[in-house]
Amino acid sequence: MDVLDSYSGHVEPGGAAIRRDLDALSITKISVGPMNNNAYLLVCRASNEALLVDAADEPDRIADLVGADDSRPELNHLVTTHRHHDHWQALGAVAGMFQTRQIAHPLDAPELPIPMDELVDHGDTVRFGEIELEVVHLRGHTPGSIALVYRGGGHPHIFTGDSLFPGGPGRTTSPEDFTSLMSDLEERVFGQLPDETWVYPGHGDDTTLGAERPHLGEWRERGW
Repeated sequence: MDVLDSYSGHVEPGGAAIRRDLDALSITKISVGPMNNNAYLLVCRASNEALLVDAADEPDRIADLVGADDSRPELNHLVTTHRHHDHWQALGAVAGMFQTRQIAHPLDAPELPIPMDELVDHGDTVRFGEIELEVVHLRGHTPGSIALVYRGGGHPHIFTGDSLFPGGPGRTTSPEDFTSLMSDLEERVFGQLPDETWVYPGHGDDTTLGAERPHLGEWRERGW
């Protein structure tokens, strides 16, 4: 698989992956499946241990991304951001290939196709190698949607699943769910992290909190 070292935040379905190397963490993004889902391979540069965010589809392409030679990272953690089927269609296959430890929020875990090994909630930490990721529970898109925050690399990086995209929050199906998601985004994401925070969503291009922050009022007014 082609992996480009010029990280733009944009990947094409069936196209090359893109990678950015921080001091302690390597982040590689790939688009999989007919819904242009993003999967993210995070590798601790000190230990070569890896974590995958959302085994969404195309398990063979995900396996190619991890690699097959002796230098490939040791993929041992797999986080599913939420229970919607387009984010876990390769979960069973990837877990079987790499014998990963499966992680999700307890409210969404029962809807996933295989049992979870670890249930995480708001404020918990997921660790692999020397890397720590903070769990942020964002209620609204699904009851158990989570984001993951990495605070290294000069500024924070957040993997938001389908809870935050360029241009607004993820889809909700009721005014109550929309209000819940907006409140969590305002309090737990925009209220805690700086404008420089890089946002890695579950579909499409990346963004930053600074690019999105001026539009919070518009999103509230727009509604669900």
